[in-house]
Amino acid sequence: MATAGKVIKCKAAVAWEPNKPLVIEEVEVAPPQANEIRIKIVATAVCHTDLHQILENTHEDCFPTVLGHEAAGIVESVGPGVTEYKPGDKVIPLFIAQCRECRFCKSPRTNQCDKAWLFPESRFTCRGKKVLQFSGTSTFSEYTVVNQMAVAKIDPAAPLDKVCLIGCGICTGYGAAVNTAKVEPGSTCAVFGLGAVGLAAVMGCQAAGAKRIIAVDINPEKAEKAKVFGATDFVNPKDHSKPISQVLSEMTDGGVDFSLECVGSVAVMRSALESCVKGWGVSVIVGWTDLEDFSARPLQLIAGRTWKGSVFGGFKGRDDVPGMVKAYMDKKLKVDEFITHNMTLDQVNDAIELMKHGKCIRTVLNVSPQ
Repeated sequence: MATAGKVIKCKAAVAWEPNKPLVIEEVEVAPPQANEIRIKIVATAVCHTDLHQILENTHEDCFPTVLGHEAAGIVESVGPGVTEYKPGDKVIPLFIAQCRECRFCKSPRTNQCDKAWLFPESRFTCRGKKVLQFSGTSTFSEYTVVNQMAVAKIDPAAPLDKVCLIGCGICTGYGAAVNTAKVEPGSTCAVFGLGAVGLAAVMGCQAAGAKRIIAVDINPEKAEKAKVFGATDFVNPKDHSKPISQVLSEMTDGGVDFSLECVGSVAVMRSALESCVKGWGVSVIVGWTDLEDFSARPLQLIAGRTWKGSVFGGFKGRDDVPGMVKAYMDKKLKVDEFITHNMTLDQVNDAIELMKHGKCIRTVLNVSPQ
């Protein structure tokens, strides 16, 4: 492309400091260096992890930054050493890299990678200042530069304003059920929290053959949406005077086989564990938080329950994301149903407010034409 090798001036939403609205700025995006790819972002969604960074991260050394990590775009140019991707390829940036060479990448038991959190130097500048990259992706920008280890090449026919959601929320919830919990046919499941990740977990439980899927949320408006993704029951903890774990235990003759916590609350994590049946119950922590310690009574685990964690649903990004896109293209995976709002990058703060107040499932920001 004509821009290859040149600095691109474009629009991005910059977080200059915590707890303040993002500012639409003109930024400079430097060309990709060795093993890097510059991507034109077509669509990006707002995820709760982006809110976490703005609202809960008060470390001044994390700002200014360009947020965003759930996106899809088109390769604009590549740096030296990049052979797997070429300009024009449709891609999804990945917030967890897959180098394919370390002991973790070579193991089928995990999607961790030795280089997963070694993010490249930022290629963004604004007002003469270096702007940090978020999660190695920074997709609230018309262009971004990503290491080739953190890019999945996808079907050229895929609609980028839909499949961008596969870059985080859908894989995170769906995979937590299918890959991490390993939900079994005929089992009973409970999913705590019905944002995009929780609804994707419900969808994963259904795909795995669960016979009963209990959706748990304090927002009664989520009940009908949960049924769209396969929930058989809806429980609002506020409707009961008993602890939710006791309610679920009474509903299921002693507890569910599998529970998935998709809120990011240590109190809910414990409730999800205690909702599992003794002997073989499996509870998976999916919701992201790093603010508090979590705890439980040892007897909960001694009695035979298993407590696990999951990030990005256990999917190895470069290998597995293209398959998830194919599943959507083959109508075997719901994606469109998650999208409740479409906006532009200029409206990013409106999208953040919608998520902050639980008024959306996913808002997709249309950044550039496909």
